[in-house]
Amino acid sequence: MFRNAMKNLEIWKKTKRHKPLIIKGARQVGKTWLMREFGKKFYKNVAYFSFDNSPMLDNLFRHGMDVRKILDGLSIAAGFKISPKNTLIIFDEIQENPMAMTSLKYFCENAPEYDLIAAGSLLGVSEHKGTGFPVGKVDYLNLYPLNFQEFLFAIGEEQLLKIIQDNYFEMQKVFKDKIVDLLRRYLYVGGMPAIVGSYAQNQDYQEVRRLQINLLADYENDFSKHIPKEQVERTRLLWNAIPSQLIKENKKCVYGRIKEGARSKDFEIALNWLIDAGLIHKVPRVYEPKMPLKAYEDVSAFKLFLLDVGLLSAMTHIDVKSLLENDKLFNDYNGAITEQYVLQEFKTCRDLQIYYWASNRAELDFVIQLQNEVIPVEAKATVNLKAKSLKSFRDKYHPKKSIRTSLADYEKNQGLFNIPLYDVANVEKIFCSGE
Repeated sequence: MFRNAMKNLEIWKKTKRHKPLIIKGARQVGKTWLMREFGKKFYKNVAYFSFDNSPMLDNLFRHGMDVRKILDGLSIAAGFKISPKNTLIIFDEIQENPMAMTSLKYFCENAPEYDLIAAGSLLGVSEHKGTGFPVGKVDYLNLYPLNFQEFLFAIGEEQLLKIIQDNYFEMQKVFKDKIVDLLRRYLYVGGMPAIVGSYAQNQDYQEVRRLQINLLADYENDFSKHIPKEQVERTRLLWNAIPSQLIKENKKCVYGRIKEGARSKDFEIALNWLIDAGLIHKVPRVYEPKMPLKAYEDVSAFKLFLLDVGLLSAMTHIDVKSLLENDKLFNDYNGAITEQYVLQEFKTCRDLQIYYWASNRAELDFVIQLQNEVIPVEAKATVNLKAKSLKSFRDKYHPKKSIRTSLADYEKNQGLFNIPLYDVANVEKIFCSGE
């Protein structure tokens, strides 16, 4: 398996005086694999420690924040001398030990020569509990499910991957049917590493769906384990309502559709928990598409997406037969699957600011901030290029660049970029190349 995040880890390693790195992401997005694989490739030794049910590590960090003594203890536990630069120290499930979390501050200040990466489930939740989180003393990396390009690599389609990565649009036309077929499969399978691995090995869609349902059940079990009892039911209601919210023509989250008479304050804790756990993405509305977009955010209006398009397919009970019915999967549920996919691809683009825009008469799927420009994005399901909302936006604001994603071939015309759905993750590269 290949993860684009490996490049970010290489950059982190080469940066002078880098801080300890925290990898954030939902459970089972591949954090442990990524850390271990990075250690194998770029270090002589890997000192791996999991804080999940480890009394020995609990005792080690209970006796103060003397980093040298901690390193001595870790060396004993690892069975070899931990040395600077030659050893990668990994703290996994670090949220289980608040003192270990606090120690990252002292590694940054007193032992910066040691390379240390930490990760864990619900790290985003831990960050807001006031448990000595090392604010300002760590670097961050967000890890998401595999995007479409990573999926192609995982299933052995390296040659098709290369013509997509290289923006080889003419060659993409030649193999378009195959690429679209694989994209259709990705929308069903999704990008959760274990599920992709099972699909790559067995090509068994029933097993894929079984694994998806099990993972969804695991996430719901986390609600009961980690959320205050009075918030569990509200969190479950919000989580299970996201597909129905996305299916609406107006995809804005409306609490009254989740529970009659509900207001925002009723679901505030549940919403923040799901965001902090990495299980959902919140895309706010902007009332004016101006730089910086954050300054024009409407805090009362937003759309919610799941972390993975395959899990959305499972929650909406999309049948495997949809894979065989031309472009049905792209059109089903009012294009919700396509919009989820585009959002997910955008999330893997570095530092991309993502919002949406709506007026009384139109709603534009996304507005992104890229290369100091505000760029409207219309996510179309198939080759139908009649984008009324995008036209309304362009007529009103006259942006220099606009994006329409669809299954149509790449084209650029007077600042309007038609970017095939399978090229969405290349948006920055396409603009930089001047295509």
